[in-house]
Parts: sequence; structure tokens; C-alpha cells
Amino acid sequence: MTDRVLILGGRGRIGSSVAEDIATHTQAQITITGRSPATQKDITLPSGGQVEFLVLDLAEVDRLTDAIANSDLVIHCAGPFHYRDANVLKTCIEQGVNYLDVSDHRSFTSKALKYHEEAHAAGVTAIVNSGIFPGISNSMVRHDVEQLDQAEKIHLSYLVAGSGGAGITVMRTTFLGLQHPFEAWLDGRWQIVKPYSEREVVNFPAPYNKCGVYWFDMPETFTLPEAFPGVKTVITKFGSVPDFYNHLTWIAAHIFPKWLMQRRGMIEFLSHVSHLMTDVTNNFSGIGVAVRSEVTGIKNSEQAVYCSTLVHENTAVASGCGTGSLAQFLLEGKLKKPGVWPVEEALSTDLFMEAIASRGMQINHHWL
Repeated sequence: MTDRVLILGGRGRIGSSVAEDIATHTQAQITITGRSPATQKDITLPSGGQVEFLVLDLAEVDRLTDAIANSDLVIHCAGPFHYRDANVLKTCIEQGVNYLDVSDHRSFTSKALKYHEEAHAAGVTAIVNSGIFPGISNSMVRHDVEQLDQAEKIHLSYLVAGSGGAGITVMRTTFLGLQHPFEAWLDGRWQIVKPYSEREVVNFPAPYNKCGVYWFDMPETFTLPEAFPGVKTVITKFGSVPDFYNHLTWIAAHIFPKWLMQRRGMIEFLSHVSHLMTDVTNNFSGIGVAVRSEVTGIKNSEQAVYCSTLVHENTAVASGCGTGSLAQFLLEGKLKKPGVWPVEEALSTDLFMEAIASRGMQINHHWL
């Protein structure tokens, strides 16, 4: 029997990258969904392959349930996840279908993790926050933590060039992430941090080199402390290239009135303007991504720091690799862990390194 994969929101840039990766590495029958009828372009993958299309709104509960019941794996790519409930996950658990998503906001992650016991009892493996960051980044941290006898501090830095090759939903996600202060695990206690604050210059691999990054609210800010007991500090910072985008984002976070930034109309306006701007700057900035994981701790009774870095020329494609590799392992039976998990608790380092190698990606590791 051919495996059947349902990708909700699959004609977006991230969803289509996930579909492309799955089509490349498996023989699965792929169905993508959207709220309006598809064009030929929507169902044609970058490689030229075809996927099936289903017109479906997530609010159509009965049709959504039927679509999930007729699938072996469901991948939720219909963001932004700030607005989403966990109904898709709940339905997957009820139908006994494995689940992945590309969620990137703690409110959604918190809702999803509450279904852990139900998923475990149903024998359903559900993995949230797959993609590049969060996703591949979390697995990089797990690898680095495993090099130490005890990890004490995790510092994650992300950099995206231009639009990253993603669609307007990613722009919405960025501006939605600026609305509220958030909790971060610092010095062994939860402390309030302002979004897009405390600029720090981080040395990424070429071609990016030294770039500015800022505090940004990510799910791994709270999942990593739970995954790795003993860690006293987790820092998650994000930046853009060209650097003037960072300054514009800082202004949106610190100068614009909060009531204005919390209006959906304002988010839509900023997202569309930003996307138009990146259409221009992509021509010289590229659309790549860089991830840097730095873990400080104890090795052989001495203080030590281990660092991993990854650069990819297309952020959306890298995200597709992160989610697609998890889908491949679930379909092949290599990954089976009933419950609801963030990536760092679900995927072993051996499988992660296998996924990276099979997709022609390279992670550089070194002691500092």
C-alpha cells in the first residue's frame, strides 16, 4: 500500500518545500490543501512532479476529519500559528494518524503539548516545531548537548537573508512575534524579556559573517529547558540581512504604539510592505539562512563550549528538509515515539545526522 501524506496549507512556500522533500525521498502519495481551487502551478512541484489537491478550509470539521482519516501522516503547514488551535492534532489523535507541524509560536506549542497523554495512549507520534528554526536548530542543540557531560547554557542565533524564499505568512509571523514581552529561562529562573531587544553581534559562517541578532520569542525558548534538565540559561535571538531590516523591525517593536501593532490590519500592512521590499533586496542579499548553536557546560570536570553552525542558500527549502526528513522516518518506521514532542525530544542524533547527510547539507562542529 502506498503511504498517503496530507499537507494542510501545502501550496504555500514552506508547504510546497515540504512536499518536494517528501516526493524526493519517499514514494508517498501527497495531497495538499488550500481554501480555493488550485491552479496547475499549485500542484506542480519545483522538480516537475505532481501532487493531488483538495479544497479544504480547516473550519470544515467533518471534511477535515474525513481527509485526516484517509491519511497515514498529516503535516500542518497552515500558519500563522499564533491564531491556530490544536484541533488538527486532536483529530489526528482520534483517528490514529501520525502528525507533524511547522509551528513556530509558543502559544500553539503549549496547546499541542497538552495532548501528550492522549497521543501516547492512541499510539500516535506527533512532533511539533519541525522545519529549520525551530526544527533543525533544536536537533543541532541536542547534538551539542550530547558532547558535554553537563550542559549549562544554550545560545541559539538565527539569521535570514531577505524573504528567505518564504511567503508572506513568515512576514506575519515576524510582526506577530513583536507584540508582547515573553518569558525566557535565564540564570535558573523565568524572566521577562522584550522582543527585538539586546542586539548582539554574532559571527556566522560565510557569506554572512558578523551580523546583529535580537531576542525573539520562539517555542524552543521554553521547550529546551524542559528537554535538558540542568540547563540554566536558554537564549534565542534572530536577525535579518540586510541589516536595515533589523532597525525597521526594532522600530516596529519599540516605537510603534502597542495598540497599533496588535491590530490585524496593521500586521497585514507591514507584512505586505515588507514582502514587497524583500522582492527587491533578495536580488543582492539572497534568501538563505544561518543557524548557530552554542552550548556551554562541563566536559571532563572543566568548563567547555561546543558550537555547531549551518548555512543553507534557501530558507524555505531548508525548512522543507527539516520537516520532510521527519516525515520520511515516520513513514519508514524508523521514528516511532507515541506522544506529543518537540523535535529535540523526538529525533535521535543518529537519525538527524542521517537526514542532514542524505539531503546534501553540512553542519560544522567545533570546540570554542
